[in-house]
Amino acid sequence: MDLSNAEPFLSEHTHGVLMTLKREGRPQASNISYHYADGVARISVTDRRAKTRNLRRDPRGSLYVTSKDFWRFVVAEGTAELSDITTSPGDSAGQELLEVYNAISAEPHPDPDEFFRAMVADERLVIRLSVERVYGQLPG
Repeated sequence: MDLSNAEPFLSEHTHGVLMTLKREGRPQASNISYHYADGVARISVTDRRAKTRNLRRDPRGSLYVTSKDFWRFVVAEGTAELSDITTSPGDSAGQELLEVYNAISAEPHPDPDEFFRAMVADERLVIRLSVERVYGQLPG
C-alpha cells in the first residue's frame, strides 16, 4: 500500500490504537485520538503514561486505524518525536495541544485559557508520529 492511498483514510478518522514497544520488546497498545495531516499523526498524551515512556526509550510506533465496520484498516508505522511538556499556560506545547484538540473536535474549545491550565496540570505533550510505511486493507 502506498502512503498516498492511505492518507485519505487516516485523515478522515480520529481514533486508533497506538502500538509502542515495552522494554522487553513486547507491544504495548493504547486507545488514542489523533489528528493526521502532512504525513504526521499528532496525539495528545500525558507524561506519565507507558506509551510516552516507551517512545522516549524507542521512538518506533505503529498506529492502527480501522473502519466502523472493522473490515477496512490501515497500520501507519513511523518514528515518534515528543514535544516538550506544557509547563506554562499558553506556551508553545500548550498551543500545539490546543491545535490537536481543535482538529479532532467538532468545535473549537470554548475556553482556551481553561484548556491551557488543564493541560499544564495533566503534564501533557504531543506525540508526532512521522509515517514512514503503511499497510492494510482498503477498497480499490
